[in-house]
Amino acid sequence: MTDLSHYDMILRPVITEKSTMASEFNQVVFEVPLKAAKPQIKAAVESLFDVKVKAVNTLRLPGKTKRFRGVKGTQRSRKKAIVTLEEGHSIDVTTGL
Repeated sequence: MTDLSHYDMILRPVITEKSTMASEFNQVVFEVPLKAAKPQIKAAVESLFDVKVKAVNTLRLPGKTKRFRGVKGTQRSRKKAIVTLEEGHSIDVTTGL
């Protein structure tokens, strides 16, 4: 049975034009918690999607201050993980788990 903490490591897939272009190079982009480490992300992706992970790269995006109708607000900080898969493995993020 899959450990429930693996479901907490992968918040959602990031589906943008840039992440779609990365899928040509066998890469998938996920949003992960701010405190997630690379070994935890790798273990979660391998167990949830039954694939072999080659590498995990992460980047932190700090929250920005924005204005909307004159009211100042702050976007939340987030962390993205770019997961590179081994040859022959793939994940279809549109179908879900």
